[in-house]
Amino acid sequence: MSRMRRVLIVAGIVVLAALLAFPLRSAVYEAVIVPISFLLWALGLLYHAVSQVVWWFVIGVFTLYLFIRSLVPEFKPSRKRDDFSSPPKGQVELLSEWITKANSGVYYRWLVANRLGKLAYQILVQRESGRQRSFFEPLTGPDWNASPKLTGYLQAGLQGSFADYPNQSNPFSPPKKTPLDHDVGEAVEFLETKIDNSIR
Repeated sequence: MSRMRRVLIVAGIVVLAALLAFPLRSAVYEAVIVPISFLLWALGLLYHAVSQVVWWFVIGVFTLYLFIRSLVPEFKPSRKRDDFSSPPKGQVELLSEWITKANSGVYYRWLVANRLGKLAYQILVQRESGRQRSFFEPLTGPDWNASPKLTGYLQAGLQGSFADYPNQSNPFSPPKKTPLDHDVGEAVEFLETKIDNSIR
């Protein structure tokens, strides 16, 4: 916007205001001047009705409050508030949330596989009477009989990381299959049978 155009706009606004000032003076007087005058008159009555000692006390308290706030910025009037902290979530509840979020990304699929892989590792350790077993040892053992795909799923969770399966750079291409895409229900059912056998 050029300077000349701005000057013309400002001049037009001033002329319009001048033209409307006279016809609207009574409306402005009734809507603005009278209420402000009444408010100032009421405040004056209140000021003279209250003792000067009270006003000095109010000013002193306010000044003291500002002084304390300047010395201690963290100072705040105490407020009563109820702090309701939610109870910590258990392992089963966390696993259920991860399964629900599994479709949203590889991270949650890996968390589920990691938890099930750890469970499979613990079952094998118990079946082998506490023999020292490495996390990186294949998840196999006597009467284990897990399918190669299920074994790959559990080992990907136990021995791998979600960083091994980065997101695709092209969002329009079909997602690549990974060991973490295995059916979680099948893995849970398989581990349940091995837990039952261990208990017996």
